[in-house]
Amino acid sequence: MSFSPFEVFGLKGKYKILHLTWIAFFISFLVWFNQAPLLVLIQQELGISNAQVETLLLLNVALTIPARVIIGLVVDRFGARISYSVLLAVCSLPCFLFALADDFATLAWSRFLLGFIGAGFVVGVRIIGDWFPSHQIGTAEGVYAGWGNFGSAVAALLLPAVALYFGGWRHAVALTGLLALFYAAVYYRHVEDFPPGRAGLKSKQAATMEVSSIHDLFLYMLSLVPLYASLSLLTWTLSSLNPMLSPAWALTLHALIWNVFFVHAYRLVTSNSERLSQPIPGIQQYRYRQVFILAVAYCITFGSKLAVLSMLPLFFFNTFNDSQGLSMLNAGMLASSFVITNIVARPAGGWFSDRIGRRRSLALFSGGLAIGYGLMAMISPQWSLTLTVLVTLICSIFMQAAEGAIFAFVPLVRKAITGEVAGIVGAYGNAGAIVFLIAFTLLDPSRFFLMLALCCLVLLALVYWLDEPRNFITEIMPDGSSVKIELD
Repeated sequence: MSFSPFEVFGLKGKYKILHLTWIAFFISFLVWFNQAPLLVLIQQELGISNAQVETLLLLNVALTIPARVIIGLVVDRFGARISYSVLLAVCSLPCFLFALADDFATLAWSRFLLGFIGAGFVVGVRIIGDWFPSHQIGTAEGVYAGWGNFGSAVAALLLPAVALYFGGWRHAVALTGLLALFYAAVYYRHVEDFPPGRAGLKSKQAATMEVSSIHDLFLYMLSLVPLYASLSLLTWTLSSLNPMLSPAWALTLHALIWNVFFVHAYRLVTSNSERLSQPIPGIQQYRYRQVFILAVAYCITFGSKLAVLSMLPLFFFNTFNDSQGLSMLNAGMLASSFVITNIVARPAGGWFSDRIGRRRSLALFSGGLAIGYGLMAMISPQWSLTLTVLVTLICSIFMQAAEGAIFAFVPLVRKAITGEVAGIVGAYGNAGAIVFLIAFTLLDPSRFFLMLALCCLVLLALVYWLDEPRNFITEIMPDGSSVKIELD
């Protein structure tokens, strides 16, 4: 296999698609996380309580779990160009509504709806996978995710200054909505779903994910349970935090969540029954086990990242305030070392996957992350701040690289359903964040990090069951015939 150089700053062809798409992801994250750095100003102006602030933070991620599954289906059917453009344009509306809110109810509903924009990540995974050959997919997906994720950091750094300059948090929030609306038109005008040689390929029309065996069908249904359970867990948490959500409403939401699950499972069975009643050509088969293991991997890596980010500043403050006089501001800056590596480490994880193999890379990074979390469990007031930062950076590098390795794998499970695979895997990441955040409330920091290290060891064992992906795909032509396309 020959490896062509990766021109990360190229502006033509597939590199133009890469840059236009990571900017779309960057803007979606800028909008998604535009409330966090402005919450103090919002709380002061509208007089909302601390419990209501916590509710807004939970609502911000609630809809993202089902949204990523839904958007995965949408992008496989309608293509990334339309999907990302419509997503950015539509989600600008609740962004404007949030900017105009005068009460908690409006804030809550608009924030809940804005969680949908977090599903934009799935769209980019699909189009990057369609434009880049297999030996560059890991690097390209890593650049896309690593650079796009930086939108949340830019929101934290710039939006308070924008609010101060323009005279209020409303203007800062509305500006991000305008940016999303403008870029929706830019993306629609300048992006194509496929390279010129594949422009005639037909998008998948199935209403649910296609599987290759009865065993995979049951495994898929089983893998949906944790996603719906996390929504139920979130409903329970919201009902206990916010008295506005009465027990009756909570019970109604629980019933609705599980009714949707049964409808989802029923549609999955009915849409696959005819397909599974006859032999499936080997070239079109894939193992759903691949999807499930990657989903668990992202649950552990991305889910733990969001949880650790939430607790790390206070953990550092409580650990080093008495022994070394660490202030809350400096504790926050110290905690930022956990994510500052994302812009480099995630592309590096994808690059290693392209070079040394996807299974081997994910195993390497999972083992390193287990060691990293184990070291973080040992942090004590007697440690120096330099050593603490070093351990945090090591843990962060392995964690971000593991995420890059996961999404170097996703587009090669089965190309025609890349959006749906990315949707399931991405949704597990958000579900993991909810589970780990709740786990943190039940454990002290040392045991919390040890639990994360144990989860990484479980992931290391699961990687053994992954199959290295093939370097070709099967697509359906407009006349219904199948064609085998080499990815290199």
